Amino acid sequence: MTDERSGSANPWVALRPGDDPSQLAQRASSAHSSFLDAADTSVVPASVRSVVRESWLRSRRNGISPDAVEQPSLLTGLDLERYRAGHPMALIRPVVRKLLVEDAADSGLLVAISDEQGRLLWVEGDHAARDRALSMSFVEGADWSEERVGTNAPGTALAVDHSVQIVAAEHFNRTVHEWSCSAAPVHDPSTGRILGAIDITGGLRVAAPEVLQLVRATVAAAESELRLHLLSSPRLLSAARTSLDTFGSGRPTLHRDGERIPLSQRHAEILLLLLAEHPEGLSSDRLAVLLDEAELDSVTIRAEMSRLRKVFGPEGLGSRPYRLLGELVTDVAEVRGALDRGDVATAVRLYAGPVLPGSAAPGIEEIRDELRARVQAALLRAGDAQLLARWTASVHGRDDIAAWEAYLTTLDPHSTLFAQVKARIELLDRQLGI
Repeated sequence: MTDERSGSANPWVALRPGDDPSQLAQRASSAHSSFLDAADTSVVPASVRSVVRESWLRSRRNGISPDAVEQPSLLTGLDLERYRAGHPMALIRPVVRKLLVEDAADSGLLVAISDEQGRLLWVEGDHAARDRALSMSFVEGADWSEERVGTNAPGTALAVDHSVQIVAAEHFNRTVHEWSCSAAPVHDPSTGRILGAIDITGGLRVAAPEVLQLVRATVAAAESELRLHLLSSPRLLSAARTSLDTFGSGRPTLHRDGERIPLSQRHAEILLLLLAEHPEGLSSDRLAVLLDEAELDSVTIRAEMSRLRKVFGPEGLGSRPYRLLGELVTDVAEVRGALDRGDVATAVRLYAGPVLPGSAAPGIEEIRDELRARVQAALLRAGDAQLLARWTASVHGRDDIAAWEAYLTTLDPHSTLFAQVKARIELLDRQLGI
């Protein structure tokens, strides 16, 4: 079997030598219409490139609208300025401007830099093109992840961690069909993690293989620039984010200095309680009650804290009372922050499952229940069909009858999807004895 990444049938490049961009756009438009009109939602025309086919299927599963680009979580003003000023992609912006933006002023092209989640940090280039892009919300602060907008070059490049071109009607959303784009992800040179993406957007000439090569060359230059920054400040990219992951059934993990440190459930419980709920600190007796009122005592807590210091570092934990001395970001805090600023889309994307689902600690159960209730309430208030589709398709939302009922109200009563959702609600009703 030919390796599609290296063989002649390269799925990442839109045009092959001798191809006519206009004919490609026409074939893509016909395939797009056939896909959306097909009764079988898993059938994609054979003419569609594999990377686009798989992205269309993901977009459909995520409930993405093919007719409108919605941006309920647009980041603007001071919030955007602060966010992008502190983001690692700000370090490479001068390189991108020199290699791409300076020559794009009257070219009809846009150059975009996104974060690792697909949020557009900067959109620069031709002024007329920027004005036209307003109609599809391709603007700074907008979420152009594949999960929000569907198939598009920066969002899909991040989703599959590979450079890619998306041309005309290969975009899942019809609003974007007059545009073509080439994008590639940018990685942290020391850890390999995705930091964001660089994208060129414009007309059909962006489908040329040379444009994708230009984007990839810019990414290479940007990553070289990051290496220079890291030589002078090795902690530059990692020090900005020491974080704790507690969502879902995987093992809790501490991310520090580019290193992934697996934690025991007990240590994750302690860190989360100290940071999320009690930054002022806790006595050993109070911490014991929050962890396990029936079995733990202060002696056991002291032993656990001693072990945790060996993992977390003695300089990061204080005593009398026990408290965190350094900065630590938790996934719980990120979801709460998104909810506080009304960014429901980001909250749903970040909420990857219950908080420490295996924990029976009273303090953790309270955090877990409170967070799920807040996310669910925000979803129901927003009434966003895409977000409700994503939530009800997830492990933590598939039995949420209130969300299913809200999702049903957003659908066309004559559609196949409406009938499927209604059947799911009836099944849940029977299971719950309603």
